[in-house]
Amino acid sequence: MLAIGLQGSPRKKGNTRFLLSAFMKEADKRGALTKIIEVAEKNISPCRGCGLCEKNGFCIIKDDDMNKEIYQLMWEADLVVAATPIFFYSATAQLKALIDRSQALWSRKYKFKLSDPGRRTRSGFLLAVGATKGQNLFNGLHLTAKYFFDALGANYDGSLTYRHIENKGDMERHPTVISDVKKEAEKVIRPLTARKKIVFMCRENACRSQMASAFARHLGGNKIEAVGCGSDPVETINPVMVEVMRNKGIDMAYRKPISIKDALEKIQPEMIIGMGCGDDCSFIQNVERKDWNLPDPSGKSKVFMENICNDIERRVNELIKTL
Repeated sequence: MLAIGLQGSPRKKGNTRFLLSAFMKEADKRGALTKIIEVAEKNISPCRGCGLCEKNGFCIIKDDDMNKEIYQLMWEADLVVAATPIFFYSATAQLKALIDRSQALWSRKYKFKLSDPGRRTRSGFLLAVGATKGQNLFNGLHLTAKYFFDALGANYDGSLTYRHIENKGDMERHPTVISDVKKEAEKVIRPLTARKKIVFMCRENACRSQMASAFARHLGGNKIEAVGCGSDPVETINPVMVEVMRNKGIDMAYRKPISIKDALEKIQPEMIIGMGCGDDCSFIQNVERKDWNLPDPSGKSKVFMENICNDIERRVNELIKTL
């Protein structure tokens, strides 16, 4: 499973960074693949409020790190941890820019009625520190986090917030922070790391394995951690497949073909399911293997793609019942 941390503080070695690092270390210990995004170091343009994403489903800003990297990572992730100090009762401007640009994801969910494959099981968690002791210190931030995680397609599964954190090293000296982090990390990560780890493999990772991994995550994400890959991956996924999956209500945006090597960096599989390409993965030891022997729909008609899609959906449902 992938856990990403959104480090929203402009201070590289401040209290927020310490808190997020402690949480991600616990995630790593429990088997998660972790990645921290230093939001202040990224090129993230603010939302223009143009409304174009509500018309075509994508942000009009194409040349910054949201489009190049962050949208894809957030949808790939099983856990998204947002971390920020309190600035005027909300998040920092740097993190807020990222949150505002998630309007494109909100549009895909609410305007286009699409569900990304991880939406049902993705978890969102908030970490925050504030300098004062005010009772309402985190109220505004909780609302922001609630609607951010909703747009992202994540359940808001908890938070750790700390008052009177102002000076350098305050979090390191906090008497309960490490035990707090261990408890909350265990709670959100255990269900995600306990799932069956399955790799779906074909040649190009453009059609069949993409559909199989998406259906597995969408229909059985509480039981399956799924990754699709290809022995000879192409540059982009098949647009006919994207359209067919859209008709199923499943959003394939921000997905890219990856190699077997890349897949194995993300997951240590317990099962490999081939789509019918006869690819040799004998170098992966002690793994259960299946082959669904599906014909390649690439270059075929939309009806052919729809039939393969329906067959894969049926097979994934049958697979889930066996777990």
